[in-house]
Amino acid sequence: MYSGVLQKFVGEKSSAGAGMKKAAAESQGAAFVPLEPLIISLGPAASNRHLRFSATLEVAAAEQGRVTELTPRVLDVLNGYLRAVNVADLEDPTALIRLRAQMLRRVQIVTGEGRVRDLLVTEFVLN
Repeated sequence: MYSGVLQKFVGEKSSAGAGMKKAAAESQGAAFVPLEPLIISLGPAASNRHLRFSATLEVAAAEQGRVTELTPRVLDVLNGYLRAVNVADLEDPTALIRLRAQMLRRVQIVTGEGRVRDLLVTEFVLN
């Protein structure tokens, strides 16, 4: 939070303070819809390995009810997508960024444009 107290000592506004103000303004009106954890069997080529995945959707507060109603469809699209991903892609340390973007886009298509702001991955464990 930026209070402006240090401004008289520093002489200018802090860019960190401005960034925090922007983040606070963007998060106002946000709500979160937790998704049930998914356990994905990675198939015979993966020697009985599994992926445990869970996430939370950041949505506009006004859309929380509608997105919650669509949770079964969201879980279905995520389940189908994660089952289709190659095990090698899941093991790549940089893959989560790409996978997250792909999953977010699919969730936005299922829920309708403008309803889901972000997909927050809360668990991504290969065993």
